[in-house]
Amino acid sequence: MSENIEITSESQILPFYERPNVQMETLPIGNGIPFGIETVTNPKLGIGGVYAAWGESYDNRQLPELVSMRLGEPLPEDEIMNLSELGFHYRHHIPSLTDEEHLELELEVGTRLLREAARANGWSPSEVQGVLIGMSGPVSHDFVTQICQRAGISEDALKVSIHKACDGSMGALHLALNPALSPSGQLNIAEELRGKKVLVGGIEGLSRFVSRSRDKNALQLFGNGAGVIGIVPGETMKFLVGKSAENFDEDGLLEVRMYYPHSGRRVSGQSLVEVSQDAPAHIRVAGLMHEPEDGTPIVMAGLMGMVKLFVRTGVQVVADVYRDYQALMSQLGLDKSIDMGIVHHANYKINLLKAKQLLKEGIQFPMPWLLSDFGNVSAASNMIAFLRQIGNIKPGDHVLFDGFGAGTYYDVMAVSFG
Repeated sequence: MSENIEITSESQILPFYERPNVQMETLPIGNGIPFGIETVTNPKLGIGGVYAAWGESYDNRQLPELVSMRLGEPLPEDEIMNLSELGFHYRHHIPSLTDEEHLELELEVGTRLLREAARANGWSPSEVQGVLIGMSGPVSHDFVTQICQRAGISEDALKVSIHKACDGSMGALHLALNPALSPSGQLNIAEELRGKKVLVGGIEGLSRFVSRSRDKNALQLFGNGAGVIGIVPGETMKFLVGKSAENFDEDGLLEVRMYYPHSGRRVSGQSLVEVSQDAPAHIRVAGLMHEPEDGTPIVMAGLMGMVKLFVRTGVQVVADVYRDYQALMSQLGLDKSIDMGIVHHANYKINLLKAKQLLKEGIQFPMPWLLSDFGNVSAASNMIAFLRQIGNIKPGDHVLFDGFGAGTYYDVMAVSFG
């Protein structure tokens, strides 16, 4: 399933801010926050977008000092992770800020992402008719509404906030494309957005989110990142098959605090996801998490726990979608296969194991996943990975998107382009 991607040494990987097409500036918040953004377009597909990072860039040698500062004590030598073998060489962190500064920083970042993603598609922000953003721990409940307003997007544009941890942006894309996902009696998001100009992405201020954590793994793995693309559902990107799945994390292998409205209740036979409407044009899709008992943002059971959490169910969901895809191609009389897989960059070992397990099922296709100049950027990773591969995608190609996150949530879909 993979393309035999090798782990490269840190000296071979450019920091994100040093990439030739990244536009850099310093945001005037606190003592100044570095911000880099890269625009990518494929005119043949009619799709473009942007991805970004903010905060100082830390390589694997510098990171233990930052983690020690966050912990208020030295990070023990035997607890320093081998991040290179997990595919991570750099990640982006911000200094301590006030709550007001955190809010202003992420509103400014989100606003710029929406504005520049619209422009990457040749749209003015006022033309955008839908915005769907995945985020694990939003800085405010009305984050999407506020960044849309600041970016110049119409008050009437449909806005959807998706809180399903690392699966958030894929949950957003799936909602925008698959009309079967919307429950009866509620607005059918995919039908509402079909043929319209829509921005979809993930914006993750994870440095803020994990800064108050005591979990040494989380402090080393996660960092800031965001990616937003523009699509016209049913035209530039067409839904083929897909599946959304839930499997509650009973054991608390990845405990995550819900910084968003959710009742916190589990009802037998009902979805873990609650859909609410905060305003006439704002829908919230919020997933139940196994929250840390001590109230901290995140607690991880370790890397083997992550493997146990994501691989078994994740392989099954991808296999189900792949077989549905094969059945659809057979029904249409097409000799066509998946050209590429865009997979959440949890870490290299998790993804490699998923690829090996899928190969046992007879499922194999190119799966480029390494984003070595970012850490785990949760819901942003699929969008960044897609934008980095967009130049290799041709009209008529079929691509499989694979999202998975704490909770546990899975959104897998096959789409066609052009």
